[in-house]
Amino acid sequence: MRILNLVEKIKAIETPLLLSIVIVVFVGLAALYSAAGGDISPWASKQFMRFMVGFFLMIVVALVDIRFWRTYSYVFYFFSLLLLVFVEIKGHIGMGAQRWIDLGVFSLQPSEVMKVTLIMALAHYFHDKSPLEISRLKTYMWPLILIALPCALVLRQPDLGTMLILAATGAVVIFMAGIQMWKVMTVLGLVGASLPALWFNMHAYQKKRVMTFLNPENDPLGSGYHIMQSKISIGSGGFWGKGFLQGTQSQLQFLPEKQTDFIFAHFSEEFGVFGGSLLILLYGLIIAIALKMTFDCRSYYARLYGVGFTALFFFYVFINIGMVMGLLPVVGVPLPFMSYGGTSMLSLLMGFGILFSASVHRHLRFGRSYNQDY
Repeated sequence: MRILNLVEKIKAIETPLLLSIVIVVFVGLAALYSAAGGDISPWASKQFMRFMVGFFLMIVVALVDIRFWRTYSYVFYFFSLLLLVFVEIKGHIGMGAQRWIDLGVFSLQPSEVMKVTLIMALAHYFHDKSPLEISRLKTYMWPLILIALPCALVLRQPDLGTMLILAATGAVVIFMAGIQMWKVMTVLGLVGASLPALWFNMHAYQKKRVMTFLNPENDPLGSGYHIMQSKISIGSGGFWGKGFLQGTQSQLQFLPEKQTDFIFAHFSEEFGVFGGSLLILLYGLIIAIALKMTFDCRSYYARLYGVGFTALFFFYVFINIGMVMGLLPVVGVPLPFMSYGGTSMLSLLMGFGILFSASVHRHLRFGRSYNQDY
């Protein structure tokens, strides 16, 4: 088994993916600069500092042997779980939800960290399971517990959007592990049957979001305000957009949360359908390269983690853009590397760091392998 030295590891880092991430980050910084009316304060400057810290950590993580991340996957998972419990006890309340831990320098949102560590834990669990074990129903009890614990804690904050992303990402990893299709259909049937119970246990504001999604015009100055202003912003940009710093909806403060959840609407107003489409294509490029890197790996852990993390990144992009376009309910999911937010930025960069680590050490084979015949 060949051991790579530091120089070889640095050269092995996938440059196209690295450049694509950097480009999206700087597009996001420009959007935050514009959202502040042509000022680097208060958003662009802080976001840039977070990116620099996160970028350094991402490279460090990428150079660490992937077997290290596999070995300590459960440690990171349970540490994230403890942070979620701590949020319940002494979390910081913001915008009606208790989701943050105030660390003085910045506020940590443990649910964002959990999205990555859950994938690590599930990949660790399945990495050496044989096809015979995969076929047994009892094999899925522990993975379901791993998914259910953070979902329950996140739902209490309350944060329905993050809970759904955790559940969906976990489901992708379980599916890729080799679960039989009849079991998948059974679970989907149970989920469908439980929807009425979920509806009656939702908070009033969550029900209102669903009803607003179905008909935002019913309350255009209240619950429907956000999505209607978002649609107006995107529509007013036309095909080519109004130009950088020329977005009237955002500059005149009609568009709410333009620096966070609705930054795509702000970007589309200034750069139009053309600019928005290019940004979506760039996200698609990141996903395509990430999948290629994943399936080049020889270890089962690396492949499961890569597929799970790529799915997580896709869910971020799909839900946020669908939300601001009125195709999905507003659930408060940030747009990766564009929306203002420290924990989201750092956790995604660390997540990509582990993906880079898997790619750098793709020649390593440990545990069960996709290339092994049974």
